Amino acid sequence: MSSKTGQEEVGSQAVTLNQRRIMQPQNLRWVLSDFEIGKPLGKGKFGNVYLAREKNSKFVVALKVLFKKELQRAKVEHQLRREIEIQTHLRHPNIIRMFGYFHDDNRVYLIIEYAPGGELYKKLQAQTLKKFDEKTSANYIAQLVDALIYCHSRNVLHRDIKPENILLGANGELKIADFGWSVHAPTSKRATVCGTLDYLPPEMIEGKGHDKTADIWSAGILCYEFLVGKPPFETPTYDATYNRIMHVDFNFPDSVSALARDLIGKMLRKIPQTRISLADILRHQWITDNCISRSPSSEKK
Repeated sequence: MSSKTGQEEVGSQAVTLNQRRIMQPQNLRWVLSDFEIGKPLGKGKFGNVYLAREKNSKFVVALKVLFKKELQRAKVEHQLRREIEIQTHLRHPNIIRMFGYFHDDNRVYLIIEYAPGGELYKKLQAQTLKKFDEKTSANYIAQLVDALIYCHSRNVLHRDIKPENILLGANGELKIADFGWSVHAPTSKRATVCGTLDYLPPEMIEGKGHDKTADIWSAGILCYEFLVGKPPFETPTYDATYNRIMHVDFNFPDSVSALARDLIGKMLRKIPQTRISLADILRHQWITDNCISRSPSSEKK
């Protein structure tokens, strides 16, 4: 594998720390010595993420280091190739940019936009009641939905929306990360069961075909978790959670407003075709009442 997508001009929406480009002579591959490696940012199933700086441009990035043996053992090499192919072509202020990749004998390195705000999950857990207020939640959901509209317009399904897969930029803006379960699906429905049970729609855990509406369900789960502090179908056991999802069995605490309940109820519908559209989510009164004046920011290049 080799790539030079990092040579492309970095749009202002993708730059977190400066306005420089990552530069390399043409026809050369990236190598690890092109980067100064800093502190670890996180640890994953197949490797680690480090703060790094490209020596030529001084551009700060996150370097995701994956071990080939672990990828081969889990038989996910094809999944990684798909993730790279999809994420390197996405340009949106609420999606983490992947600038490029390279590899050596033992590891694969992904060059990713650095998000100084860290994981949204950690911010959520740091709240006194492990939940956000309605204004904060609505603004995050609006940003998430805007990014999903962009993805879906390019026939990309994310399929693993959850707090752990969302980062925060320098100004606190939401950024979808980790496209490991994403897929390009222009027409046919997909049958793969993927993601985390608490966020999966009924059609997926039943093994039925799913489409873009699966991301709408997951966004509804996330909205509920922002407001309540836990996913709506969470139980101590897999079977109990499965049953609650299949029966769409959840309740709202008194603290959740009527408008928020209305929106979440329209997102968490068992029949995929009856779920509210992403565009209508942005027009819903709960969003418009709570969000800072905004317009869709999807870059249409």
